[in-house]
Amino acid sequence: MGMGLFYNCVLSGESLSMDVAYHEEYVKNSRGVQLFTCRWLPFSSPKALVFLCHGYGMECSDFMKGVGTKLASQGYAVFGIDYEGHGRSMGVRCYIKRFDNIVNDCSDYFKSICAQEEYREKKRFLYGESMGGAVALLTHKKDPCFWHGAILVAPMCKISEKVKPHPVVVSLLTRVEDVIPKWKIVPTKDVIDSAFKDPIKREEIRGNKLIYQQKPRLKTALEMLRTSMNLEDSLNEVTLPFFVLHGEADTVTDPEVSQALYERASSADKTIKLYPGMWHALTAGEPDHNIEIVFSDIISWLDRRAGDDNGTPSMKSIKHSTPSPMPDGLTTMASPIKGGASSENPCSQQNPNSVLEYKP
Repeated sequence: MGMGLFYNCVLSGESLSMDVAYHEEYVKNSRGVQLFTCRWLPFSSPKALVFLCHGYGMECSDFMKGVGTKLASQGYAVFGIDYEGHGRSMGVRCYIKRFDNIVNDCSDYFKSICAQEEYREKKRFLYGESMGGAVALLTHKKDPCFWHGAILVAPMCKISEKVKPHPVVVSLLTRVEDVIPKWKIVPTKDVIDSAFKDPIKREEIRGNKLIYQQKPRLKTALEMLRTSMNLEDSLNEVTLPFFVLHGEADTVTDPEVSQALYERASSADKTIKLYPGMWHALTAGEPDHNIEIVFSDIISWLDRRAGDDNGTPSMKSIKHSTPSPMPDGLTTMASPIKGGASSENPCSQQNPNSVLEYKP
């Protein structure tokens, strides 16, 4: 499967508690397109596997480096892939002909990693940010019993009523999407300005030439719209354990999107955290102390589910856990489960329980 570039280097720094090995590799998808992949690995046997699904216009090697190094430094093997036309992958820049192509590429690559001898017995978690949240949920729906859980950061899984386009507008655009599919004609606000609170981090993102910063292409915008609307209609089909995080001041994807996912999903083990005052880019665009809070919550959630006992946290273990430092007013709700989900059968837990609410 491997093609082209492959190299290994060691990343270390004051922010890491251990050294992390970093690898890059090109692979070919089923359509013959070369896709860029990367991984961050601990030098010890990993606790579990985490697979990254990046957002619209984004990429993994630079933009999601913080996620990769942070999780790997905590003992997780982290794998990322740039979608076709994104980042370092081949293809027309940020052109999504079919959203299913992205989902299929991710599923194929992620499962090829899981099939490797050293990883077959490890638990498998999806991680999606923004549009990557939709990719993660659709990857789960392709094989509902394969994944042990998902972390969804400000996911794109429902169109907020505040920004949903009028059906007449959608109808007009649909009539011409096959005539001018690649035209960059869809008006949109500056997402970087709206997503990244920290002005220094915002300018660093603008300087990343691998990130697409032009108007969305017509076909791409319609594929994203249709995907969001289809997901909205099938949120009840989400069954895997998940942790959804959202900034309450997010204007890119409305927090009501995550709330709807939490309320409608059939998952027995589901948790939501809303962060007052935080924006869209929770792991890359906030001040450092906010980012540390978010990562602390993510790692805590993973650690409780990646243990060697093949179990998931009991009601007691969640209820009496000590919450990480949180901004005033942070709301957390969790639906813990009884019984364990083994690495062979993540779907073995299906019993919903009561909702717990913390208000530190």
